[in-house]
Amino acid sequence: MILYLPVLQIINSTINYPAMNEKLLQFVWQFQYFNKSNLVTADGVQLQIIHPGHLNLNQGPDFLEAKIKTGNTIWAGSIEIHTQASQWNHHKHTGDPNYTNVILHVVWQNDIPVQDINRQNIATLELHQLVPKIMLQQYEQLMHSKGFVPCEKYLPAITEMGWLSWKERLVAERLQQKANHVLELLRQSNSHWEEVFWWLLARNFGIKVNADVFEQMAKSIPLNILAKHKNQVNQLEALLFGQAGLLAGIFKDDYPQLLQREYRFLAAKYKLRSISKAPDFLRMRPANFPTIRLAQLAVLVFQSTHLFSRVLEIKDINELRKLLNITANDYWHYHYMPDVETQYKPKTLGRTMVDNIIINTIVPVLFAYGSHHKEQQWKDRAVQYLTQLPPEQNAITKQWKTFNVAHENAFDSQALIELKNNFCNHKLCLSCGVGNKILKRGEP
Repeated sequence: MILYLPVLQIINSTINYPAMNEKLLQFVWQFQYFNKSNLVTADGVQLQIIHPGHLNLNQGPDFLEAKIKTGNTIWAGSIEIHTQASQWNHHKHTGDPNYTNVILHVVWQNDIPVQDINRQNIATLELHQLVPKIMLQQYEQLMHSKGFVPCEKYLPAITEMGWLSWKERLVAERLQQKANHVLELLRQSNSHWEEVFWWLLARNFGIKVNADVFEQMAKSIPLNILAKHKNQVNQLEALLFGQAGLLAGIFKDDYPQLLQREYRFLAAKYKLRSISKAPDFLRMRPANFPTIRLAQLAVLVFQSTHLFSRVLEIKDINELRKLLNITANDYWHYHYMPDVETQYKPKTLGRTMVDNIIINTIVPVLFAYGSHHKEQQWKDRAVQYLTQLPPEQNAITKQWKTFNVAHENAFDSQALIELKNNFCNHKLCLSCGVGNKILKRGEP
């Protein structure tokens, strides 16, 4: 029997369904998470879904290249999704050439009388009585969760192999995003890989607090100027400290006075101007003071020629660590700040910082290099380095560990950071391999 709108409204008003949105409805259709037996269109015609189509991320109908059968006729074309059937008219699809190939209008609720649907000459399928309520309730729980991640009470949720597959996609997406940034810097540098590597390396040495300042400092010193003075570590320090704004004022120790004199000479010679914002020291461990990090960065430049070319030559993770195994010069053995003497402690870069540089500078640049030159070996090497490094230890990775999600190396930690920041924080459960699995448990 065909029901007209007033009767449908009475029936629907007695059922308390969780809120529906178009993204969720697209998800339901894409993965066919509804009862597909004995389907009929809104005007009572038997319907068979041969292929649901492919999700369209561009302008036009939601799904393309679908195939259905209504009655004895097979149709091929597009699928349009709406929560309410009346949105077809509200969105002015009638007469829009992008929608002339629509063969099925999939809606959560049909709020158009059958006679009006017939005039549209497009088959309409209503889903609200076909989708299992438990799946909708789980979706509501995910969307309203206040936990570290929406699905934390379901974790680990998927098998170890399922997690591995999902992490591979997460790492690939994360590396591609970072590579895109590297390639943008490459454009800015007129395709100078060594220059780009220098900028990103300096940014990494600034850690999170001073990353932007260190990058600005690096961009303010052309690489050819550093090359001219790379055999004098005090001159390199003078350039880095001076351009970062750390040589202003009056010093009592001989060494900072020497740096100050060197910088004044070099700044005048090359017409250099220091950056406008000096690095921060507040709420920072002394080992991470910008003075120490800049002194270490100067030594790295001093000890290495054509750093990025050297990185490309290295194939072994231990050799890469050896390249970064540096110690700031002697003055800093007794200082964290100029003029403030402390107990003797060589300012080595440290294993954690070395691994951080590999993860956040070398790996993304290698991946970008492979993408730019269309050479898979560099991308593979970048991923291989992640699997050979220990997992990162931070607030995000420590929380994931409490949910029994495998966290054995930097590949895992990079995947979990990507998942937390770009999926969980935005509650993109419909696009997540874990969220998909949880919701699928409620399918018919």
